[in-house]
Amino acid sequence: MIQQITKGIKISVATEYNGTSLRNTKLYHIFAYEITIENKSSNTVKLTDRFWKIYDSLNPTEIVSGEGVVGQTPTLKPNDIYTYTSGCFLESNIGAMKGFYTMINLNNYDQFKVFIPTFQLITPVLLN
Repeated sequence: MIQQITKGIKISVATEYNGTSLRNTKLYHIFAYEITIENKSSNTVKLTDRFWKIYDSLNPTEIVSGEGVVGQTPTLKPNDIYTYTSGCFLESNIGAMKGFYTMINLNNYDQFKVFIPTFQLITPVLLN
């Protein structure tokens, strides 16, 4: 598990390889990732946006951004934990993701970024 803390917000990432899928005559490797967000600060915060860089060794870097995560914009009080699972499709069997969440401190309405550490997306065959 990969972890990083930014301004009292701890991000933990676990990944899983889920096999392959044929889409539009192309073979893709399917990866799932579970992200846990822990508010270790003394402030209540709200996740408003996400920004991802997705690296696929066979393709240019893909940028994905938008409101919230998996359709939600969670609010976390001190010591709250929020976990969600998502995934991505890569043409290659080697890739990575990194990014950040934009959050708002609801005590003073300051906006700040919480960094998501780089995590690897590698098929199990390559790990042996």
